[in-house]
Amino acid sequence: MNKPIIGWREWVALPELGVEGIKAKIDTGARTSALHAFDIEVTQKRGQDWARFTIQPHQKSDLDQQTCTCPVRDIRIITNSGGSRERRIVIETQLTVGSLSWPIELTLTNRDQMGFRMLLGRAALKDRLLVDPGRSFCLTDSDS
Repeated sequence: MNKPIIGWREWVALPELGVEGIKAKIDTGARTSALHAFDIEVTQKRGQDWARFTIQPHQKSDLDQQTCTCPVRDIRIITNSGGSRERRIVIETQLTVGSLSWPIELTLTNRDQMGFRMLLGRAALKDRLLVDPGRSFCLTDSDS
């Protein structure tokens, strides 16, 4: 089976969160995917933990903030790129890249100081896509 090729960065969508486009860095060195989120609160709803958080899908912009609410899938200790361990909420949501779509796990963390508001880790890519690190926006339009 031929797998689609993506570049080191791609435009992706998170339709269940109302995000039509967010530029994601593809990082095969990271196991888990991460989404820039802040004002994160966990509440109980019908006996289940739910996360309420704010996201800003556009890099270098505080505009277009949106508040999202979804069930908490897990809470995990994640080692970040600086080597520090942090406790993060994990959610599951639909990812769309080009015409492809599937559910992924995302950790919620403040990525305000990072170049990309979303990082797509290898667990989300496994058995679905191949990465060409010399290319960008293989499945999506770079002008989106």
